[in-house]
Amino acid sequence: MLNLFVQGFAVILQPECLLLIVAGTAVGILFGAVPGLTSVMAVALFLPVTYSMDPGTGIAVLVSLYIGSVSGGLISAILLKIPGTPSSVATCWDGHPMVARGEGAKALGVGVVFSFLGTVISIAALVFTAPPLARIALQFGPHEYFSIAVFSLTLIAGLSSGSMVKGLFSGAAGFAFATVGIAPIEANVRFAFGSYELAAGFKTLTVLIGLFAVSEILKSAETARVEAKATVAQVGKIKGFGFSWTEFKSQAFNLVRSSVIGVGVGILPGIGSGTSNIISYLAARKQSKHPEKFGTGVIDGIVAPETANNAGIGGAMIPLMTLGIPGDGVTAILLGGFMVHGIAPGPLLFTNHAGLVYTIFAALTLSSVVMVLLEFFGMRVFIKLLRVPKHILLPIVFILCVVGAFGLSSLTFDV
Repeated sequence: MLNLFVQGFAVILQPECLLLIVAGTAVGILFGAVPGLTSVMAVALFLPVTYSMDPGTGIAVLVSLYIGSVSGGLISAILLKIPGTPSSVATCWDGHPMVARGEGAKALGVGVVFSFLGTVISIAALVFTAPPLARIALQFGPHEYFSIAVFSLTLIAGLSSGSMVKGLFSGAAGFAFATVGIAPIEANVRFAFGSYELAAGFKTLTVLIGLFAVSEILKSAETARVEAKATVAQVGKIKGFGFSWTEFKSQAFNLVRSSVIGVGVGILPGIGSGTSNIISYLAARKQSKHPEKFGTGVIDGIVAPETANNAGIGGAMIPLMTLGIPGDGVTAILLGGFMVHGIAPGPLLFTNHAGLVYTIFAALTLSSVVMVLLEFFGMRVFIKLLRVPKHILLPIVFILCVVGAFGLSSLTFDV
């Protein structure tokens, strides 16, 4: 294992790859910090960019975007009381009251440090849990794979909490779109209706950009010009991370509990950090000796959600890498990223591409370190970016979506 880790770090510490990871983490933080831009949008938008890269570098860039965007949501959640991503909803409840009380530096410092710790703990869980799970999965036969397929289909029902009709319709539409093109066994052309472009089927990347990135842009555009202009709070001078060693030690149990919740919820397919941050916050409030203080600005209310949502990163990667089942929306796009490079996630990934697996582990570790450094030293830069109006920002992102879709195969049909 140690030799594989050394090989993984040797790949990502190459100057070009290292620069791409730093850039990916910075862009991810920006997507997380700006309300309306999400982790899913960030990874979907930059997926075509990795097409020409080698698999190790390409996946490393995508996971750096993932880590940066999940953590970046705390910036707008604390300063604007607007969650940058769904994973930062609970961070608003105690983060912004601390800013109003003049403790913005402490709120940001707590969020950054415990985001980092939650990520590191989840990476450790991934490293030590995924290989044994993969060895078990290698013993799977036809019955087990059939059970996984049935389980995957039952997720449609499990995730359709709002409307079962909409969920089943979306699942049926997914099946329908998947049948367009040349059949994989008989090589018959299905549902092309004489169109040369449709004979090749729908490309995974263009579908992901359309479903996740463009739809989010259109959704945000509804309120881009009419919403009230948010006032960005000032954080003042930051000394260290803004909190004491005593305050840090007092959050040890909160850190462990929230990490377990984040990893556990992350492993469950389809739930993700949007749920785990709220569950962790409620658990912290229930176990607190002073639950009445939650919502008035206590660091417990920042530690819990920020640890849990970042711990969900490693948790969501576990089913993706061991079984080929994505744990959330971002890992669903990462699944497409693996497929673009001709790699099938699952138990054989650890046998056929062991070097790539540990390159991913190394990239996750390095990205988490880059994330904490960028958020600490670049805080004031990100604060200024929050002031860019969405009706200016969204068209720029939309143009990038078009360029990404066209650049994959240089076909206007993909756009």
